[in-house]
Amino acid sequence: MDTGTARRTGGVAKTAAPERQERGRGVLEGAFALLDQLVGVGAVERRGNRYRVGPQLYRLGQAWEPHPGLRPAARLPLQRLRAVTGASVVLAVLREDMAITVSSVPGDLEPLLPVRDGIAFRLDTAAGKALRGPLRGGPVLDREDVMEGVCCAALPVRAPDGRTVAALAGMVPAGRGLDALAQAVAEAGAAVTRALARGGRRTPVPTTALVL
Repeated sequence: MDTGTARRTGGVAKTAAPERQERGRGVLEGAFALLDQLVGVGAVERRGNRYRVGPQLYRLGQAWEPHPGLRPAARLPLQRLRAVTGASVVLAVLREDMAITVSSVPGDLEPLLPVRDGIAFRLDTAAGKALRGPLRGGPVLDREDVMEGVCCAALPVRAPDGRTVAALAGMVPAGRGLDALAQAVAEAGAAVTRALARGGRRTPVPTTALVL
């Protein structure tokens, strides 16, 4: 390589890095500008240098129905299951190759195993196995198979036509008997199915539109 070529190559190398840095800055500035626009419509909230989901976006997420009437149909059975057993209770639906929690009630496992809406977990859990069904022979039991110190009982939740639309799982600290938990989970799942058959009344959703 001659000296001229080396100089030309060196010149390109020296200018390429600043150009990449400038492009990177432009992307970040654009991302933050978008976030600031979302703040303006209530989709995002800003606290100092931190951003979080705002009320409008939260309402949209709460309005999502994986199956018509599923959330309102499950609300009371999940609360009762928690009250009777002390379990952390989740209702999960199948999305691609993951189980997604769409309704949850924290129980005695907090804070060892927090349960929240929107959590995704693998299908080798008890709830994941119940989702993949069909199961006709009883609940799926997990005796610390996935997480030390946590036991679980799960069953499919079925629509009136027999299709599996969700899985209901109760999780308790290790050492508690699972037979009683499994029975309570089965009763709660049956209550959800009955509510679906009645056309579980929907919770009114605010009609304010999110305009981006």
